[in-house]
Amino acid sequence: MTSSSKQAGREVRNSKALEKGAQVGLVAYGIVHLLIAWIAIQVAWFGSGEDASQGGALKSMSDNPVGVAILWITAVGFVALVLWQISDAIWGFAEEDGAKKAFKKAKAAGRAVLYAVLGVVAFQSATGGGGGGGNSEETLTAKVMSAPAGRWLVALIGVAIVAGGIYQIYRGISRKFENDLKSSATSGTSGTAIVRLGQVGYVAKGIALAIIGVLFVLAAIDYDPDKAGGLDDALKTLRDQPFGPYLLTLVAVGLAAFGAYCFGWARYVKRR
Repeated sequence: MTSSSKQAGREVRNSKALEKGAQVGLVAYGIVHLLIAWIAIQVAWFGSGEDASQGGALKSMSDNPVGVAILWITAVGFVALVLWQISDAIWGFAEEDGAKKAFKKAKAAGRAVLYAVLGVVAFQSATGGGGGGGNSEETLTAKVMSAPAGRWLVALIGVAIVAGGIYQIYRGISRKFENDLKSSATSGTSGTAIVRLGQVGYVAKGIALAIIGVLFVLAAIDYDPDKAGGLDDALKTLRDQPFGPYLLTLVAVGLAAFGAYCFGWARYVKRR
């Protein structure tokens, strides 16, 4: 990569336009989590069959013209988030070195993939496409299991997802997420609220991720792709446990807290 292309990339990365787009995307990300929390409450207490996943939350917005307009804004916001994370993966974290820098770049690349998927779903929902997709995880798991050593690969994926969930819980408890915020975000009464919302939200997301990972491991152990699943399956699995509706309500409150935290994150997002 030439020095001129690096300079151009850094200019794009530090542009106000990309920052504003990323802020819109983070607000959209918050709205998605609030919708997931609302659907999870309905699943917990009213036996709702709605899809309590990020994709399901986006699709639920396509039932009226206002929701469709928000979906278009959401899609654009997620595109900006993808560009932001890609720029971080390529040009970011200049102050870091070694393994820590590589880890942060890999995390940025992973976030870019997540936001890209959500952006595609938002676009499909806005245009009336996308379908249900309720068995996508099971279908993918079945394909992986059919490959040589596929069962072990599914188990490893599950363990990695559990590890990711534990890391999210750690970020919440240790307040590591504050590294994503400007220093002014954590001062005063509003700063305390943002920190508390982030702590509760990251712990709730970590619990949900850990359950997803356990479902993948169980699918590998039993050689049953139907036991694998995404966020929707994880939340419904939690509901079916003893005191499940109460546990699911707690997780829903946590996901709502993360959604609210995203609004604060959008306001005080720190570019690195």
